[in-house]
Amino acid sequence: TQIFLWDPATGNQIGRVLSGHSKWITCLCWEPLHINPECRYLASASKDGSVRIWDTLMGKCEKILTSHTQSVTCVKWGGDGLLYSSSQDRTIKVWRSQDGVLCRTLQGHAHWVNTMALSTDYVLRTGAFEPAEATINPQDVRGSLAELKDKAQQRYDQVRGQEPERLVSGSDDFTLFLWRPAEDKKPLERMTGHQALINQVLFSPDTRLIASASFDKSIKLWDGRTGKYLTSLRGHVSAVYQIAWSADSRLLVSGSSDSTLKVWDAKMKKLAIDLPGHADEVRYWSPDGQRVASGGKDKCLRM
Repeated sequence: TQIFLWDPATGNQIGRVLSGHSKWITCLCWEPLHINPECRYLASASKDGSVRIWDTLMGKCEKILTSHTQSVTCVKWGGDGLLYSSSQDRTIKVWRSQDGVLCRTLQGHAHWVNTMALSTDYVLRTGAFEPAEATINPQDVRGSLAELKDKAQQRYDQVRGQEPERLVSGSDDFTLFLWRPAEDKKPLERMTGHQALINQVLFSPDTRLIASASFDKSIKLWDGRTGKYLTSLRGHVSAVYQIAWSADSRLLVSGSSDSTLKVWDAKMKKLAIDLPGHADEVRYWSPDGQRVASGGKDKCLRM
């Protein structure tokens, strides 16, 4: 029920422990860089049905968002100042992050909502930093907070385009929904075809494709604008747990309980490389798209 903050350079704990949730914490999400370059606010979702917004500098809870009636499974902090939370109560709620006001409730799923992705997820995660030019030297991070904020804002505006950000949700009811949550509580598209629960869904960094991973052993690709079905990627012989896109949106990697990772070519829509050796979970590609990290039940982290 506690949140710890760490200094990644030293491994030391920073500030006080953030405590307040009464049950375990299911998801954490930072405020985007272009909204606040100090990055001091953090949102947490919990099995206790609430979302909390924390001021990490002061070490205290600023707001408690309560409206869900069951466990909150995922929380996303969007680039337009909205917070999105999905829950086992079958709804997705849209909140205003400044004052915590509930804007709308998105309904349509017939079972738990497990996962959500924003079309802007990738640019929000990378902020002011262009992964193609990424280095691992901390001294290469130059610029004032204002400059970083401007750079992050430019990158965000470029990815977002003229339309508001899109949200896709995946559920235990085997379906996905594509939403424009800033504008409408009706979904753009109901996306069907999976034969089992949907574990994870992700927009490609260029926002053109959506990939969904399911316990039906397949990964499906969908059009990122319309939600129309494109193709299924088959090869795993067991449930697909996790997926991750490479920074250039050309490759997709999947991890399965069959203990393999598979790398797929998104354009050719076929298997590119098989990576045996373990799996269960894949987390992230390196920024240059050359490497991927995976963690499994075998207690190993592999690169």
